[in-house]
Amino acid sequence: MGEGTIIAGVSSFYDVYQQGAVTRCKARGLFRKENITPVIGDHVRFSDQGYLEEILPRKNQLVRPAAANVDQVVVVFAIKNPNPHYPLLDRFLVESAQQSIQAVICLNKWDLKEDDQADEMTAVYESAGYQVIHTSAYLKEGIAELRQLLEGKVTVFTGPSGAGKSSLLNAVDSRLVLQTGQLSEKVQRGRNTTRHAKLIPLDSGNGFVADTPGFTSLHLEHIPYPDLGQYYPEFLPWLGDCRFTGCSHISEPDCGVKLGVRRGEISAQRYDSYSELYQEIRREQESNRWK
Repeated sequence: MGEGTIIAGVSSFYDVYQQGAVTRCKARGLFRKENITPVIGDHVRFSDQGYLEEILPRKNQLVRPAAANVDQVVVVFAIKNPNPHYPLLDRFLVESAQQSIQAVICLNKWDLKEDDQADEMTAVYESAGYQVIHTSAYLKEGIAELRQLLEGKVTVFTGPSGAGKSSLLNAVDSRLVLQTGQLSEKVQRGRNTTRHAKLIPLDSGNGFVADTPGFTSLHLEHIPYPDLGQYYPEFLPWLGDCRFTGCSHISEPDCGVKLGVRRGEISAQRYDSYSELYQEIRREQESNRWK
C-alpha cells in the first residue's frame, strides 16, 4: 500500500505523486457509493494494483476550484484587460476565509497601469488585512516575490479567465510551458486555457502550486448567511459594538460594522459587496428551505 498526493484527476482516474514518482490510479466504486469525490491535494492510500483505497482526513477543502489540504490561495486579478470585478474578488476571499486558508491578492498586468485606481484598491484590501502583491508577467516584475511566497506551501492559483495565472506560473518556474490565451475582443473576457485543475511540483522540490481553470462567477450558498460577516476581517474589531447578538449588519440600529463604515475604517465598497452577497445567500438558502 502506497501513500501520496493527488495532483491531477480526469474522470475516474487520478495521478498520485509520491517522492517524485507519479502513479495513475482508478477510484474504487466505493467512493461513488459513499458520495465521495477525490480532489487535487487529497492525501490518499493506493494499492499496488493502482486503485485508490482511502482518502486521508482533509484539513480543509475549497469548493471551487475543488482542492484539499491547501496552505494558501493566490487570487489573481488583472488591473486591466479584463478589468477587475471586485465583488468577485471578495467572493474568493470569503471562500478562503471560511476554510481558514490564507489568501493573497495578486494584481497582475501592472505594466498596464494608467491611473490611481489600482493603487486605491490596493490600499482598500491592505487596510482590510490582506497581503497584496503587484506583478507583470510580461515585464517579469514581482516574480521573485511571488516565487518566495510559494516556497514550501501548497498554493492554489485562482481567479477569472484572462488574468494571467498561467503566464505568471510560467515566469515563476522555467520548466513549465503552460498554455496561455488572449483576451476575447468581443466580450472582453479571457479564454480558458487550463481545462482541469492540477497540482504542479515546484522546481525547488519544496511546494506545490495548482493551476486552475478561470471563471467569472462563484456561488457561496454553502456558507450560512448569518456567518458571512466573520469572513470579512475588517469587520471583526467592530462586531463587539453591535447592540444585537446575531446582528446582520444590514438593517439593525446601533450596528458596529455600519459605524466603522461611517467613520471610514471600513471601505464602503467592501461593505456594499458584503450586503449584496448576504442578501443573495439568504434568498437562496431560504428558498431551498421550502423546496
